[in-house]
Amino acid sequence: MSTPYYIPGTNIPLPPVDADVLSTACDYCIVACGYKIYRWPVKGGKVGGEKAAENAFGVDFPVDPLGPWVAPNQYNVVLHKGEPHHVIIIPDKDTKHVNINGNSSIRGGALAKKVYNPQTPTRDRLKSPMIRMFGTLMPVTWDLALEVAAEVGKHVIKKHGENAFCVKTFSYGYMENTYAISKYALRSVSTANFTFHDTPSDVTSTPGFRDAGFDNFGPSYQDWKDAETLMVCGTDPYESKTILFTDWMMPAIQNGQKTIFMIPRKTAGVAYAEKNGGLWLDIQPGTDLLVVNAIARVIIENGWQDAEWIRDWVNNKWESSSGFGQGTRNTPWQWRTTWGKFQTKGYEDFVKWLMAQDEFEPTAAAETAQIDVEKIYKAAEWMAKPREDGSRPKTSIMIEKGFYWSNNTGNTNAISSLGIICGCGGRPGQVIGRAGGHQRGGLKGGSYPRNKSPEKLPGRRRRAMDTDRYLMSGHTRFAHVIGNTWIQSMCGSQSLAAKFEELTVQNPNQVRSYDKQTIIDTLKKRVDSGGMVVVNQDIYLVDPIGARFADIVFPAAGWGEDTFTRANGERRLRLYPKFYDAPGEAKPDWWIVANLAKKMGFKGYDWKDSNEVLEEAARFSRGSRKDFFMLKVAAQKEGKTLHEKFAEFGTDGIQGPVVMLEDGTLQGTKRLHDTTRELSATGPSGSNRYNKKLTHFNSQTGKCNIQKSPWSLFSDYWAWMKPKDDELWVTSGRINERWQSGYDDRRRPYIVQRWPENWVEIHPDDAKERGIENGDYVMLYSDRIPVQTDTTVGIEGDDFTFTKLMDEGHIELTEAAITAVAIVTPALKKGMLYMDFLHTAQPANALSGRVVDWISGNYNYKMGVGRIKKIGTSPYKDSFRSMSFARRDIA
Repeated sequence: MSTPYYIPGTNIPLPPVDADVLSTACDYCIVACGYKIYRWPVKGGKVGGEKAAENAFGVDFPVDPLGPWVAPNQYNVVLHKGEPHHVIIIPDKDTKHVNINGNSSIRGGALAKKVYNPQTPTRDRLKSPMIRMFGTLMPVTWDLALEVAAEVGKHVIKKHGENAFCVKTFSYGYMENTYAISKYALRSVSTANFTFHDTPSDVTSTPGFRDAGFDNFGPSYQDWKDAETLMVCGTDPYESKTILFTDWMMPAIQNGQKTIFMIPRKTAGVAYAEKNGGLWLDIQPGTDLLVVNAIARVIIENGWQDAEWIRDWVNNKWESSSGFGQGTRNTPWQWRTTWGKFQTKGYEDFVKWLMAQDEFEPTAAAETAQIDVEKIYKAAEWMAKPREDGSRPKTSIMIEKGFYWSNNTGNTNAISSLGIICGCGGRPGQVIGRAGGHQRGGLKGGSYPRNKSPEKLPGRRRRAMDTDRYLMSGHTRFAHVIGNTWIQSMCGSQSLAAKFEELTVQNPNQVRSYDKQTIIDTLKKRVDSGGMVVVNQDIYLVDPIGARFADIVFPAAGWGEDTFTRANGERRLRLYPKFYDAPGEAKPDWWIVANLAKKMGFKGYDWKDSNEVLEEAARFSRGSRKDFFMLKVAAQKEGKTLHEKFAEFGTDGIQGPVVMLEDGTLQGTKRLHDTTRELSATGPSGSNRYNKKLTHFNSQTGKCNIQKSPWSLFSDYWAWMKPKDDELWVTSGRINERWQSGYDDRRRPYIVQRWPENWVEIHPDDAKERGIENGDYVMLYSDRIPVQTDTTVGIEGDDFTFTKLMDEGHIELTEAAITAVAIVTPALKKGMLYMDFLHTAQPANALSGRVVDWISGNYNYKMGVGRIKKIGTSPYKDSFRSMSFARRDIA
């Protein structure tokens, strides 16, 4: 292998006074910090000077460390209107929101390196549509690629049905794109074989939040700062949402906020909290529910619950049942809350249930979770014990994927109930919500056709289709994969890859012609013979789904290459303007989907630009957390486009839902479920709509549903997965330096040098037992990865339990192995391994069981298991050029 190295630049030109200046936001994590783009022509050699009057920053150089200086990773050269232009992309020092100190993460600080420049590693961007002929992807015209895809797609729908046509797409890639894609998949094709990048089914990621009445992104960033006690579950915001931590949480911790982290790995954020008096609940993977319910039990036993909040905002027996008719419950939140397993008759009924569960007794919970029981008592006291004057601590709860991607339904039910007990409503500093992963660019252009799903649960209830299992069963004949690494991002990824290979390249019907009709006929023969055709739409060619399995590849345009909109983790809506030319013939996703839909004979896709897409989509935002319909109303009154109206808000944006006041002023929403907010006494005027969630909760009554969270629905799977003999837990997550699959990071020499390969953290005791040291190459492997093989139509509730699925032969045990570089550190629990969550070459998900939470339909991504052994010595072991083995759990 080659040795990665990085040679930093030393001389960056300053922008001249007349440089173009555009406002945008970071493309990566959910915080979406505000940035400024400075652009000016290369032609003529004009650059700015060191004096304030000579540069676009208006300051004298050199500047102080927090001033608008430019790092080498913040500069690049792009084509704009066909001509080379300098671009500098730095944090907006004047923004009043989000990155309020003009700060940036290491990811956002290198935004300029993501833009296409053929003189840099981005030279391998997809630039032309391609069709695989004679086993090789060949560049073709847009017309040919779209016509082949359309003809084969139409054939699949006509002969094999809509559900044979799968659309697997991102859920975050700007509202213009997600609206177009979901309109095409759900309204035009009308397939139930549809889902997003992070789940096998189109289901809520946090079912307990949904059923309790909490919106995932109700809080504002100010609320996290204003909390006096903050419980953070399943994430370290410093690692994955850096500015949320540094600009909002750190000042709060410094001012005395009691911060509780519940996560099995100590990171820099956890270490900082502990250093400043915080608490680390260092649980075993999958035991979150036990600890959360034990904390709730201690609070109730001491009478520390927020009785006033519970009285006013928790549904009683009759309120819990109101609004539900007879018959089937095909809406998941209805059947979950009227089934008998989770719903209660109110707070007293919940207490009776909680106290009857022996596993929630603090000592028992601590023993299973392998934590000090005193931590449970301390957390309960910090979160809920009133002061001597009777006042209560302002407590907030933040969760993220490490928490809800283990015991999905149970954990989110349990944490919702704990939040209710502590009074975490929609009040300043007293909130409950997700920290977030991606920015919120989703906008549905159609409803999911649930009645077409074959997933049937007890009591005539339907769940959204498991697209992985449907494909594994051979029912998917056409897969349109948009902007995601389907294989590596799902569980049991190596067996999923094997099935893709079987259905595509191993099928005898392979294209061996340049003739359009012959290509179409060949691909039709493949799907008719039980094979599958894959269309991959992305910015880079991804291995294996694009590089090895795709029959047709569509090159997409991304950030900065068209004008887009989306929201961040506090629902802050902003414009992301186009500032340079997309490479080659790459087109934005909305354009690709629109032209494919038209060739398939679907109507309603005659958009001229992305603004027209958004203006059509605006009405579909009504009632959502991102409701921006009134921006469109204001734009029309003022004779502007919707994109022009968005641009007026700059990097500050405006928080959804947006309402218009009587004087025409647009007003954002600081937080959802805001019980302190006063709306107009006369109700909404004009086109305004007052959604319930502005001042109440997302339940039938507007109050919260307090729910049970039975450990028994998950305990058999946890007990089976629990490491045996010399096995260890294998879990994964994000690290600060890399974003997602590293699609941009692999093209940044600095990051490649820092993380040239995947890695695995191991506790020193576990490493010593296996003869493993820092820098050793290791193999992680397992021969008992459970994979559910069938789409089961159940009769009784226990038909879907892991034990019953095993007994009935619906679980197959598969094998997998991945390699990594060992990092020995005491920062994580003994008995556990931790890896980058989506390294495409060696995906940690290969060792996670492909068995869904049978109630929600989500995977338990964070619960893999396997053995580890040394297989050699890496070149990084004795070199200081790459891959530092220094501890990260420092403050």
